[in-house]
Amino acid sequence: MNIVLFEPEMPANTGNIGRTCVATDTKLHLIEPLGFKLNEKAIKRAGLDYWDKLDVIVYSDYQDFLSKNPGAKIYMATTKAPSVYTDVKYEPDCFIMFGPESRGIPEEILLENQETCVRIPMWGDIRSLNLSNSVAVILYEALRQNGFEDMKMKGNLTKYKWSE
Repeated sequence: MNIVLFEPEMPANTGNIGRTCVATDTKLHLIEPLGFKLNEKAIKRAGLDYWDKLDVIVYSDYQDFLSKNPGAKIYMATTKAPSVYTDVKYEPDCFIMFGPESRGIPEEILLENQETCVRIPMWGDIRSLNLSNSVAVILYEALRQNGFEDMKMKGNLTKYKWSE
């Protein structure tokens, strides 16, 4: 799986998303300009001690991303989509793109990819969920659809043992 952040603005969100990517063996793609520097304390703090384990690629712009990932199946997560994120079948090597916190993916890009635009349903007039929460919701659905391949499925207690 691949998570793509188009021009992310908040280092804490990107750090949290990076930690989720490490926990799920997902590659993180960052499209510049970024609203922060990758060596900022806030991004490292949110990613805890996992940041050095993250597989991350930075692109100079959207066209650079497209040219380096030809033929990629890209799902566009947006509050403007007509389809719900659970209505599609995610391929194991797909890309799921999220826009900047303040404005989302530009509408021109959405229109070019309308068949792969997906949304998370929300109640009432809520504008959007937090970016890192949105990434987790959609990424884990994509992983579930692919059988959580190679993921640890059972946890261990520290002091006790689970009964068989």
